[in-house]
Amino acid sequence: MSLRDWVQIGRKLGASDLHIEGGGALVARVGGQLRPVGEPLAGNVVIQVGKDILGADAWTQFMERGSADVSVVLAGMRCRINLFRTIRGLAMAVRLLSPSVHDLRTCNLHPDLRKLVEPSTGLVVISGPTGCGKSTTLAALIEEMNATRARHIITLESPLEYLYSNRRSFIRQREIPTHSPTFEQAIVDALRENPDVLVISEMRTPEVIRLTLNAAETGHLVLATMHSATCAEALSRISMAFPADLQSNIRAQLADSLVGVVCQRLEFLESHQLRVPRCEILLASSGAKGSIRSGQFSQIANVIQSGGEDGMWTFDRYQRWMEQQREWTRPPPPGSIPDDLSTAKPALKATPKPAARPSPAAASPPSGAGPIEISIEEEVDLTELAKRIEQRTR
Repeated sequence: MSLRDWVQIGRKLGASDLHIEGGGALVARVGGQLRPVGEPLAGNVVIQVGKDILGADAWTQFMERGSADVSVVLAGMRCRINLFRTIRGLAMAVRLLSPSVHDLRTCNLHPDLRKLVEPSTGLVVISGPTGCGKSTTLAALIEEMNATRARHIITLESPLEYLYSNRRSFIRQREIPTHSPTFEQAIVDALRENPDVLVISEMRTPEVIRLTLNAAETGHLVLATMHSATCAEALSRISMAFPADLQSNIRAQLADSLVGVVCQRLEFLESHQLRVPRCEILLASSGAKGSIRSGQFSQIANVIQSGGEDGMWTFDRYQRWMEQQREWTRPPPPGSIPDDLSTAKPALKATPKPAARPSPAAASPPSGAGPIEISIEEEVDLTELAKRIEQRTR
C-alpha cells in the first residue's frame, strides 16, 4: 500500500492524524482516540514511501538530521507530514487537514474572535496544546480578513499547511526553510516587504519572539501561535523565554502591543458526535496590561473572569455557550471530496444547441391540432402568429 492508500483510509474513518511505523499497524486518531487499522506495515515499504515523499536531496538531509517536515496533497486531503527515525526505523506522523480554508463560523468558533483581527497593529497569540486546532483557528482568522479587508498578508510557515486564494486581501505564503533559511531571517525580510499583517506559524525561540514583538510595535498586525494550556501560561512563557534582566522590558513590550490571546482545547460532543474547539479568550484591557507589566500572570484568570462584558471568555463560560448551541458545522462526508484536489476540475456544463427555427409550413398546424407551442428563444413573427390564432378560432 502507498501513502495515498493510507490517507484514503484515514479520510474514510474521519481521522485527524495517522501514525505510521515499520513493523506496526497503521494507527488513526479518530475523535481523539487512537485506533489500529489493518495488518503490520513492512519496514521497507515505509522507507520507500518516505523516499518518494522527500526526494533524493531531501532524503539525504533527513538521514543527517533525523527528521523532516513536508506538506503534500494526497487523496483529496492536504497533509502535513513529519518524518522521524525511531528504534524500529522510519516513522511518520500525518496530520490530515481540511482541503479548503474555512471562516470562524464553519470552524465552529465563537464570532467574538473576529475582534482580534479588527485592529491594524498589535499582537494576537493563538495557543493551546499540540493537536488542538491552532493552525485551523489561525487560518480562519486569516480568511476573515481575506473576506472583509484589503490587506497585504505575509505568512511564514514550517511547513505550509493551508493554501489561500486572494479575495479582498493579497496573501503571500513563505515556507521555512524552502523560501527563507530561518524564521528570524524571514521576519526581518518581511518587514521590508510592506506587509499589513504578518503571520508566524510558531514562536519557538527567544529571537523569534523578540522579532515578533518588534514587528507588532512597528505598525503591523502580527498573528502567531505557541504551545500553552492557558492564556496566562502563554504570556508567562513569552516573558520567561528571556534572561531575568530582560524580562521587564519584554513584559512592557508585550503589554503595549498585545491585542489578545486565545487558548483552545478540542472537546468531543457526545450529543453531536463532533469535536469542536473550546476557548479561553483574553483581550488587552487595562487590567490585563497592568498584570502583564507587573509580571502578575496569576491575575490573568481574574481579569478574564471579570471581562465578560468586554468580550473575554473563560473556559467555563465558553462551555456554557457550547451547550446552548444547536447548530454545528460538520466536515463534508468523505465521498464529497475529490480524490485529488490537485487535478480535480469542475464539471463542464453542457450548452444546449439552439433549436432550429421551424419552417412556415410547419409553423401552421392543421385545424384541431394540439396547442400552439412557441419557444422563448425563438424569434416570433407577430403577423404569422396572428394568422395561426385566426385559423385555430375558425
